[in-house]
Amino acid sequence: MGVSLLYHLSKRGWHDVVLIEKNELTAGSTWHAAGLCTHFAHNATIMEMRAASVRLYRDILPAETGLDTGFHACGALRVTRSRDRMDEFRHVQGLGRFVGYEFHLLTPGALRKIYPLCVTDGLLGAIYEPCDGHVDPSLATNAMAAGARALGASVYRHTPVESLTRTPSGEWLVGTAQGEIRAEHVVNAAGTWCREIGVMLGLDLPVVPILHQYVVTDSVPQVVERMNRDSGELPIIRDPEESWYLRQERDGFIIGPYEKAAQPWSVDGVPPDFGMELLPPDLARIEPIMLLAMQRVPALAQAGLRTVVNGPITFTPDANPLIGPAFGLPNAWLLTGSSMGVMEGGGAGAFLADWIIDGAPPHDALAVDARRFGSYADRGYRLDKAVECFGLQFGVHYPYEERPAGRPQRVTPLMQSQRDAGAVFGCAYGWERPNWFAAGRPTSDIALTFRRPGWFENVAAECHTVQHGAGLTDLSAFSKFDVYGTGAAAFMESLGANRAPAPGRVGLTHVLTPAGGVAAEFSVARLAGDRFYLTSAAAAERHDEDLLRTRAAGVADVTIENRTQSMGIAGVMGPQSRPLLQSLSDAAFDDTAFPWLCAAEVTVAGVPVRALRVSYVGELGWELHAPLATLAALYDALSEAGRRFDVRPFGAYAVNSMRLEKGYRAWGLDLTTEHTPLEAGLAPLVRTEGRDFVGRDALLARARADLRWHMVLLEVTGPDDVDPFYAHPLHRDGAAVGIVTSGTFGHRTQRRLALAYLKPHVQPDGEFELTIVGERCAGRVLAQPPYDAGNRRLRGTQEAPAGRSGDG
Repeated sequence: MGVSLLYHLSKRGWHDVVLIEKNELTAGSTWHAAGLCTHFAHNATIMEMRAASVRLYRDILPAETGLDTGFHACGALRVTRSRDRMDEFRHVQGLGRFVGYEFHLLTPGALRKIYPLCVTDGLLGAIYEPCDGHVDPSLATNAMAAGARALGASVYRHTPVESLTRTPSGEWLVGTAQGEIRAEHVVNAAGTWCREIGVMLGLDLPVVPILHQYVVTDSVPQVVERMNRDSGELPIIRDPEESWYLRQERDGFIIGPYEKAAQPWSVDGVPPDFGMELLPPDLARIEPIMLLAMQRVPALAQAGLRTVVNGPITFTPDANPLIGPAFGLPNAWLLTGSSMGVMEGGGAGAFLADWIIDGAPPHDALAVDARRFGSYADRGYRLDKAVECFGLQFGVHYPYEERPAGRPQRVTPLMQSQRDAGAVFGCAYGWERPNWFAAGRPTSDIALTFRRPGWFENVAAECHTVQHGAGLTDLSAFSKFDVYGTGAAAFMESLGANRAPAPGRVGLTHVLTPAGGVAAEFSVARLAGDRFYLTSAAAAERHDEDLLRTRAAGVADVTIENRTQSMGIAGVMGPQSRPLLQSLSDAAFDDTAFPWLCAAEVTVAGVPVRALRVSYVGELGWELHAPLATLAALYDALSEAGRRFDVRPFGAYAVNSMRLEKGYRAWGLDLTTEHTPLEAGLAPLVRTEGRDFVGRDALLARARADLRWHMVLLEVTGPDDVDPFYAHPLHRDGAAVGIVTSGTFGHRTQRRLALAYLKPHVQPDGEFELTIVGERCAGRVLAQPPYDAGNRRLRGTQEAPAGRSGDG
């Protein structure tokens, strides 16, 4: 990964670039990697990153350097006996159609034609990836190094880094035994040793080395026979249920099992002399999986054992790499933590090179951004999650999956009362928050699925409560910041695409990248002339804190405080929210005293709160922001007083259903760095006249150019058991013309709804064909949100019509 970055920075014209290696370039994990390369991924950014690696190894490096990378374009297969897995394959195939990569679903008979050594008994089917293959990791690494050197970059081997310090002028001093290097940027691409380099930077990286074994066999007669017939190399084959991969290696095989009980290694520090060594074989750990593989591919059982490779690979808590800025450290970057360093390395180096040079990632970075974990990711958490990820290396990636290891980490004082009320919890940036409420129903019968989920009726009841009465929800996971000082007003006025709100008002602003994409979304409450309170997505806490501090650098008298851990939020939503709050406070909550989109510091049930009249669910409502220590007293008082108003709790899934009925966008799903707020349909929140802010000119240029995308809200119709969720392709006239970014069933309107981006030159109206887990559905563009398009319920002035309203 580090050599890839060196190569791609050099290709972008940065020639004063140095790579420092403590041993040999491939030491650690690279030299013993199996070299598998795939396009298969559940996220478009990671799919593109893996595809870029294939192009680099297969085409670009040999052409540019004249060096062989040992790439074998053999294709790959994944087989399954699971209906859910087939749905997963269909979902990935749909994403591939949009991104531009081939995936083919096969029947057992078709599978046998492609892989005649496979026994297909019990299989439902397979997915075939024709452009996959494998590469020689050492050859590829050295080809990238040669390409970088030819462009002026330098590589220093056998040069351990001893220290990293930042000078008063903002430069970095990299200390080695051979002397110091003064650098504008430093990148931790240390792989197996990334935590050691992280400590030098003052970082506690959530990375754990896990031992992975694979076996190289002797010659296999059936493989030799195929080679003699010039039948071509066998595709890589994986059985996700049995947790193994198998690829041809010369005239034999490599078999790589992933056992469920992972074996962490050197959790508290990799031995300093470790470099190109292996651990002793431990075949007992993987023998049961190998026996299963022999049943699926009987030729494997005839092979003798040549070599056992047992070495460490790194895992993060979600098995995705850490790429991007190091939290709180200007011009310090991470490119590490990948359990698939060869598979992702070529594309990852290009990705970070673009990010460093252009000031923003080339694609949505949320899945890989190094700041997606906070301080909650301590030793116990990273260890538990790494073991879980290794054991689920081939696990099905369900759309609403919540994996349990390492939890809970961050809890609010409401957790026990929510559990007593039947809360089924999810996790957002370490915070436990209710996804839905079981209301006495056993949750053991709620299976994960790609189809309509088992909690559907429970969420419908929660939405009904909010629509007709009042609901209570815990929003404490939101990121929260105080911004104040004599320079705060000018700073907030120039921070994003929208103007700062007036004192006592609440606004929404989008902070842009230099290319005009949405870097962050903040709700901004102006508590006083020079005092602002910002909230943003839970997953953005470190990302947004970095952004605020970076943009405030050099601005006189602006203080930024992260209040996420010290403040809680109770949401009170629905037509009965006003009388409920009025019964607990001397403050006035009527439209005259407390209009929509206003903020005030008041007392509710004896608890001082920052009350914001905003509602992400499209009903009359308030967010009550209070010190976390007082949240339980506030929530209990609201619950007790709410008995007479039939107040009940609701969770995140109900919020998602109701916000889509209003067409509200969500940061990280519908709002990313790839698209501008104008492309997202947020023109009323963009104020460019007489203002200067980062990304302004690029935003306007993209609005005028032929490169503009369009976001639309769709009503989806199709089979009864299929609801949209995300990453479904849209087709028109047989071509993939768009992608769903979020979707669900709207219970108040009884419609399936989805937000989607359409490619440039695609008319944003009419109908499209959607593919949801292989099912053909229709999507009709809605001219306005289907629920309360005039915002009368938000304003508390009029009930929305019942049923299917708002077609426009």
